[in-house]
Amino acid sequence: MADRPRNGGPEGDPPEYGWLYGGKQGGASGPAGQEPPRRPRQPRPAREPRPDETRVMPVQPREGGRSRGAQPTQPVQPTPRPTPRPTPQRSPGGPGGPGGPTGPSRPAGRSRRGLRLPRPRVRWIFLLLLAWIAYLVVVPVLAWNDVEKVAFEPDGERPADQPGTTYLMVGSDSRSDLSPEERKRLGTGGAEGQRTDTIMLLHTGSGPNLLMSIPRDSNVEVPGYGTTKINAAYAFGGPKLLVRTIENATGIRIDDYVEIGMGGLAGVVDAVGGIEICPENAMKDPQAKLDIKAGCQEADGATALGYARSRKTYTRFGDTQRAQAQREVVAAIGTKVLSPWTVLNPFRYWDLNQSVPGFFAFGEGTSPIRAAMWAMAMTRVNGEAGLTCGVPISDLAVTWDPERSEQMFQAIIDDDTDSIPRRLCTPTGLPKEVTG
Repeated sequence: MADRPRNGGPEGDPPEYGWLYGGKQGGASGPAGQEPPRRPRQPRPAREPRPDETRVMPVQPREGGRSRGAQPTQPVQPTPRPTPRPTPQRSPGGPGGPGGPTGPSRPAGRSRRGLRLPRPRVRWIFLLLLAWIAYLVVVPVLAWNDVEKVAFEPDGERPADQPGTTYLMVGSDSRSDLSPEERKRLGTGGAEGQRTDTIMLLHTGSGPNLLMSIPRDSNVEVPGYGTTKINAAYAFGGPKLLVRTIENATGIRIDDYVEIGMGGLAGVVDAVGGIEICPENAMKDPQAKLDIKAGCQEADGATALGYARSRKTYTRFGDTQRAQAQREVVAAIGTKVLSPWTVLNPFRYWDLNQSVPGFFAFGEGTSPIRAAMWAMAMTRVNGEAGLTCGVPISDLAVTWDPERSEQMFQAIIDDDTDSIPRRLCTPTGLPKEVTG
């Protein structure tokens, strides 16, 4: 008897599993020992599973793997994660010591918070800038310690405090501070005594700065000496008597005092590298060492001094024209002092400050700040920045005009220089119709 497959059906036939599900065993319908006739193969109808049969439940695939019983799916590529930066490990030794930060070092030129540190070149520039600022501050302070202080405030009754600040500027005609060689070079002569060659009032306040010349030959009442020339007050009683005389004659209170020696004017002009002067006519005065042509030109210290003090060359308006030249020189010095080159050139800056103690004197109580304010005000006394005038006079004998001079003085007392009309502020002090 031929061997039959273990599933009970002929080779190639589907196995009979009916007995497992309650069906009849194959071969029972035919005679014993005979195989039943082979029936044509019919497709099996799909059948519903019984309630008690075990069913395979579908399982959703999980990320990163495959569940049991699930059909194989296309593998999912894992999402790459950013590589974390290594955290520097610190030890109690702190950064910079043994066991300090072990992480990657910071790039050169950056601080802990990512800010760029100054490069060596920038640091050097910064240090040089600090040194230069210190130089600009220290040099004037050193010079100020050597400046002479003058008692100028008179005793007794004086005008009350007034708005603004009024400086009395005196050009001393004394030769006592000049050596024989300097007197010869500057052409000052050898006259002795205490005299003043230039008298000016500088007022600063809410309006334009005002620089007003007082002719030295003005006839006024000098306390204790009667009516005489105003410059005699300085010769008789020095700064105090001169201040009292001016306050009595004008009603203007003098707040500060500045005295300039003859050599001081020349020294300052040379210290700033010379100034520009613009004489209307050619001028020649051997006694003042002056020989210049008409028109604008550069002048050194000796030439500027001769231009400001020569008396023989001003023939048209006499002393009033001379006072106009003095204001021109003062304004030109102020322009040069304000020049950026004066500050940027260390040698010029040094010479300018060192010229102050030898030829300048300030009133007692004047602070370095007030002195600096005076110097800055001197740079704004010409053109649209300020007013330059002579005391209003009525004739070439420098007799003060009672009405016009009183108007000028009152404007200064009230700190109302904005209200001063052009006809009142003229270069010579004469009315506009006369000067024009």
